[in-house]
Amino acid sequence: MKKLRVLVVGLGNVGRGVLLSLGNNDDMELAGVVSRTPERVKKELPGVAVVKADDIAGIKALNADVAILCGGSKNDLPLQGPQFASIINTVDSFDHHDRIPEYFAAMDTAAKASGKVSVISTGWDPGVFSLERVLANAFIPGAVAKGFYGLGEKGGLSMGHSDALRTIPGVKDARQYTHAVPEAIEAVRAGKAVNFKAGDLHTRECFVVLEDGADAASIEEQIKSMPGYFAPYKTTVNFVTEEELKSRCAGFPHDGCVIASGVTGAGNGAVVEYHCRWGSNPEATANILVAHARAVGRLALEGRSGAFTILDIPASYFSRHSREDLLKKFM
Repeated sequence: MKKLRVLVVGLGNVGRGVLLSLGNNDDMELAGVVSRTPERVKKELPGVAVVKADDIAGIKALNADVAILCGGSKNDLPLQGPQFASIINTVDSFDHHDRIPEYFAAMDTAAKASGKVSVISTGWDPGVFSLERVLANAFIPGAVAKGFYGLGEKGGLSMGHSDALRTIPGVKDARQYTHAVPEAIEAVRAGKAVNFKAGDLHTRECFVVLEDGADAASIEEQIKSMPGYFAPYKTTVNFVTEEELKSRCAGFPHDGCVIASGVTGAGNGAVVEYHCRWGSNPEATANILVAHARAVGRLALEGRSGAFTILDIPASYFSRHSREDLLKKFM
């Protein structure tokens, strides 16, 4: 393959992580950045081509092979995804689990109509953990695989949930930490938790900076009742100053595991676990998105079109190594 030209759509934490990741992959190069605030991005990235999000002609002129969509799942991707899939191959990290089937359908329709490839909902969950859940269930038939996030005392910072908080009018800035319930982890390992619901596995902790004059009680109610994000969970809302937020929420660490337990043919116990620990959640997501961009390039060369997930793509398509090297060094 020739060098893959990558367009970064949205320069937030994930977008910046994608730029760093591209620097570590010599089979790719940056084609440019798409932003709703191009002047801000031009100051941050002098010399990089920057176009406005609604400049379709400008986007096409950058001659990119694939666009990595770095917007939020609550408001950005449901609109941006199909729009970009109609003009360019895409990769995104849409993470609203309950809405993935309908988002897949919308992206599949747009990408097939344009003859493009769109890989959706990839990161470490959904994405890598989705694959691990499928594999665990296949290797231990009947086993129910559960994902746990935020294993340490401080929990793990969720970018999607933090973004959802910041969409609420009156919220100036916010971070959301997920905490796994230790008793639930042990129950899953012991094969006793097949009927657990989402709210049984995790709690959520929010740190919120309010705009001047914002109604704290109203915003807390909006947070706790937000469907798909906070409503099913025990959620604690802490209102803090900007200084307190910076002090308490420095960095973007996250971690998690997928666990499945069951029995094999003769009734012998079996447990499958997959763990990951990330010093930077946005950089982790960015690295996974970039690997999927490589897969998009390969699928496009095959003349494929439509929407795909990590479950549909051979693992070798993510790797920069040749098939010979994969067989020799990784098998």
